[in-house]
Amino acid sequence: MPVDRPTSPTKPQHLERLLEVSRTLSSTLDLPQLLQKVVDSAADLTQSEAASILLYNSGAGELRFEAASGSQRGPLSAISVPLDSSIAGWVFTHTRPMVVQDASTDPRVYRRVDSTLKFKTRSILGVPLLIKREAIGVIEAVNKHPARNYTEDDLAVLETLAAQAAIAIENARLLSKLQEANAELTRLDSMKSDFIAIASHELRTPLGLILGHATFLMESIPANYREQMDVIIRSAMRLKTIIEDMSTISHKEEGQSRVRRAPFSLAKLAEDMVSRFQETASEKELEIGCDVPGHDAVVVSGDRDKIEVALSNLIRNALTFTDRGGQVGVKVESEGGYARVFVVDTGIGIPAGEIDRVFERFHQVESHLTRKHGGMGLGLSIAKAMVEMHSGQIWCESKEGMGSLFCFMIPVDERQAAVVAKVFKTA
Repeated sequence: MPVDRPTSPTKPQHLERLLEVSRTLSSTLDLPQLLQKVVDSAADLTQSEAASILLYNSGAGELRFEAASGSQRGPLSAISVPLDSSIAGWVFTHTRPMVVQDASTDPRVYRRVDSTLKFKTRSILGVPLLIKREAIGVIEAVNKHPARNYTEDDLAVLETLAAQAAIAIENARLLSKLQEANAELTRLDSMKSDFIAIASHELRTPLGLILGHATFLMESIPANYREQMDVIIRSAMRLKTIIEDMSTISHKEEGQSRVRRAPFSLAKLAEDMVSRFQETASEKELEIGCDVPGHDAVVVSGDRDKIEVALSNLIRNALTFTDRGGQVGVKVESEGGYARVFVVDTGIGIPAGEIDRVFERFHQVESHLTRKHGGMGLGLSIAKAMVEMHSGQIWCESKEGMGSLFCFMIPVDERQAAVVAKVFKTA
């Protein structure tokens, strides 16, 4: 039924109302609220009895009401509008506006809406909702009041509102897809964490039995079988290292890993680690060296075991991806309340597109079908976790075919670490 409306808004009033809708568009992610504001504004600014927004349902191949002015939203939500026998369908299909000044006898008017609402459609102005020139729906104004024809100004207003509504709908859809993608990533990450925790726990006991029995048998079997038994023990030790890496990641994620701070020499740790890997380097005919300040032990307050884990993983990574005849170097320095450790190699390097991902769990630069180096892709992610537990940072610089440089930086004492942690928290 018709309702009394105020006199036609002036152009400044039009602009103010459109700006109000635009401000709402930029300040809210509530799509129903925004679309309701659009249809209410459409009815007011075009001096129409009602306005509505219909969106295309690709599954059903029809238009469905998404928002409507006044009290019509409820009944309209149950109505589907066909594309081939409605004004809205024509506007959607042809992606062009349409105005029907006298709808009383026009066969294109979908009369089911009138019969459902006990409403009489006298005139219609319809405009497509377009995203990149593709229609996603229609906005309609119905029954110009009082008994006038729709004008070019009405068309301009409705097209402006249609553009704003289309942007809001597209943003809402993109946000929904992003939320779904984030939820899926969270689910997959949780599955990874569960796998790491379960696998590291379940493999530890049988592996301990294998190593125990193999070590015992090594002492009692004939000499001609000891080489084969040595292969078993070495392979089991390699598996033990992988399980320990998985356990480290699991404890970090479950919050079981804590930093137990005590002063230690980072320079001495680096020298010890290089000595430990000397035999491995010699087996691959690699040169490994250490550069530490002669006048500075680079004493830091931290968890020596965790920094040792980080450094050993970086050195092992460098040795793994450096071919025979290459070089690996470790350097330690301190400056401005921070200690820095560099691990540099002349290895195969990392493609530019992979550098940002090398610290991800299970990430392998090489394809699983073509890779010739071992490991599960946990070493660098563990190094990153250990460094970040000290409020530090770790990064990589590399050029494919030329080698890589890994560096981590940690505060030298707990006070400095607290300052850094506070900065990161407020950033």
